[in-house]
Amino acid sequence: MEAERLSTSANRYLVGNYAPVTEEVTALDLEVIGELPAELNGRYLRNGPNPIGQVDPATHHWFLGDGMVHGIRLREGRAEWYRNRYVGSRAVSAARGLPDISGRNWNDSPTGPNTNVGGFAGTTWAMVEAGGCPVELTYELETIGRNDFGGTLPGAFTAHPKVDPVTGEMHAMVYAWAEWMDHIQYVRVGTDGRVNRTVDIPLPGMSMVHDLSITERYVVVYDQPVLVDLDLAVAGRNFPFRWFDDYGNRVGLMPREGSADDIIWVDVPMGYVFHPMNAYDTPEGRVVLDVCFYDVMMRSDLNGPFGDSVPRLERWEIDPVARTASATVIDERVNEFPRHRGALTGRPYRYGYCAQVDPDSMHWPTVKHDLHTGERLVFDHGIGRAAGEPVFIGRPGSTVEDDGWLVTFVHDDTNESAEFVVIDAQDFDRGYVARVKLPQRIPFGFHGNWVRDPD
Repeated sequence: MEAERLSTSANRYLVGNYAPVTEEVTALDLEVIGELPAELNGRYLRNGPNPIGQVDPATHHWFLGDGMVHGIRLREGRAEWYRNRYVGSRAVSAARGLPDISGRNWNDSPTGPNTNVGGFAGTTWAMVEAGGCPVELTYELETIGRNDFGGTLPGAFTAHPKVDPVTGEMHAMVYAWAEWMDHIQYVRVGTDGRVNRTVDIPLPGMSMVHDLSITERYVVVYDQPVLVDLDLAVAGRNFPFRWFDDYGNRVGLMPREGSADDIIWVDVPMGYVFHPMNAYDTPEGRVVLDVCFYDVMMRSDLNGPFGDSVPRLERWEIDPVARTASATVIDERVNEFPRHRGALTGRPYRYGYCAQVDPDSMHWPTVKHDLHTGERLVFDHGIGRAAGEPVFIGRPGSTVEDDGWLVTFVHDDTNESAEFVVIDAQDFDRGYVARVKLPQRIPFGFHGNWVRDPD
């Protein structure tokens, strides 16, 4: 009944494959079409919103559904299991008539992480922005409890930390709109899973700081014109952010060991960025930011990201001395959920991967960009098939940047089914390397990662 009620809602983020699934499923020894690479030993995990209780379609924001992690475990060419589990929270426990999960809930949030999931410091973490504490999961995706990095996290965390491939440290830019209205915080987590540095950064408004970038020299702050609107909060919206024309748009370059006073602020084109693809320093001292750029965000559509504009891929080159920025369009077509080879985070790179999201259709190809030559390759999953965020997995031992695989979930709208797919990142013409049939539909969600078994 609940699924039927949601599926007939007028809110686009509650219909079709945005609508939640109702069952937690465990399936073993899954059917494989093709051949899974034997080197892939680990789990592909992805988190996304999946409301467990009733929501008001008029005000429900896509970013607020209860978290649900979907995962598939691969081992020696076999797909050993698929599981989907709600991420524990006070709200999920209440819906099930259970006590709250364990762990410090610093801002008394009723909800749990619904945006990202991955492995770090030997732990599986579900993550969310806007103040929520990470939640630790077992290998099989059951909730253990909130984990504030062993009691070392002062308050908020983010859905989009970046791991430096050289130091192994994790960097985060965090906000908590209800508790912190005048600043955000930079957080650095050591390889031992404990916070070892924080910096408070004052802002003129409570910006929706969804992500960050890192380079070898800088941590990059995105201070953008989507802000808390107290009138929306008073009106009862749980996600009271909207577009402000007069706020401006800027990025801040904070030296890795610097303070807020050391940040170099530079104006960038007016618009909004959820997700940068990557960033790096040039030999001339400039900073390159490759971003998925929206002209406007949440001006008319207050329930999600797709109602006002769609994102194109741009390159911003920042001159920290002149405090200027130049913008070049890499691809005018739709590009979202950008990824690159993780071993090159914050370093010069050549290849990036995106989902060509189309909010008005179920045809979402996977795109590969050669940022040196400008070549754009498209893996077409077929009419009625929509692929999510493409996650790159490098071939063990290879030093060639694009030698590896792309993995993702694909929704098939023709029969409301889902597959896990593996693509050769160097050879799109090869077709699928492998497809794994999954036991149920997987709603469109946000972010995930490949977690090798040794991690």
